[in-house]
Amino acid sequence: MSGGESRGAVLAALAANVGIAVAKFVGFVITGSGALLAETAHSVADCGNQVLLLLGQRRSGRSADARHPFGHARENFFFAFLVAVILFTLGAGFAAREGYDKLRHPHEVESAAVAIGILLAAMGLESFSLRTAVRAANLTRAGRGWWRFIRETKAADLNVILLEDTAALLGLVLAFIGVTMTAITGDSAWDAAGTLAIAALLGAIAVVLAIETKSLLIGEAASPEETETIRRAITSIAAIHDVVHLKTEHRGPDEILVAAKVAVAPGTPSDVVARAIDEAEARIRAALPSARYIFIEPDVRRG
Repeated sequence: MSGGESRGAVLAALAANVGIAVAKFVGFVITGSGALLAETAHSVADCGNQVLLLLGQRRSGRSADARHPFGHARENFFFAFLVAVILFTLGAGFAAREGYDKLRHPHEVESAAVAIGILLAAMGLESFSLRTAVRAANLTRAGRGWWRFIRETKAADLNVILLEDTAALLGLVLAFIGVTMTAITGDSAWDAAGTLAIAALLGAIAVVLAIETKSLLIGEAASPEETETIRRAITSIAAIHDVVHLKTEHRGPDEILVAAKVAVAPGTPSDVVARAIDEAEARIRAALPSARYIFIEPDVRRG
């Protein structure tokens, strides 16, 4: 998937969340619903998160320099990890505090019909944002289940949008249930329970995002399919008899570092070895354009 689709998903999420945040806050002012206030904080945090993701995309595209010889691609992962932290501290933390406060100091929800209408409108906007992210993900999902895709994809920013939008829709459903039950029963504990459920949901999503982006920051290998593509490209060279070992690492969503030791026959002239390595690099890049940095070390095959 190109950066354009990922950026489009982030921009769609940002546009939707700005409108949703304004609508939810107006709803809170009118109704006093704690669930709506928690959802407002969630949407505001989401807007900030999407700005950070766009910043990460921009900074990750900077050219390599003397201090960063392999470029800045990992900034994409760093900003995604930062989003996970913010989602937990601002989104989940604020919702938990608001829910606890509503339990201790019950407050009647006013104009429940207004709150319900706003929540339904927000669901429509959030569904649009989620659909955009799903369409972008489907370009590379290749039949994988959603959980497997989230675990395996290297597009950290798209992962954030998918999980954020899913959490937002589920949060809206929880807020809808809380407000509706409060209106029916007259018991504001339902609204408080909905708010606390939103906090738990946001916390769980934040933990999943933090785990996945931490793994990318440390350095994840290329997929088995990509690794096999690299191996086939190397061994297709006649002068190279075998791949002794092969190490790969994603430095960005579409940027792979390749380090390999290859076996050549004893007595192979150095110029033949040099040409074979050059050809192997060319074939790797042709088969896998994301292999940006390639280092191949020749070794004499014995026995």
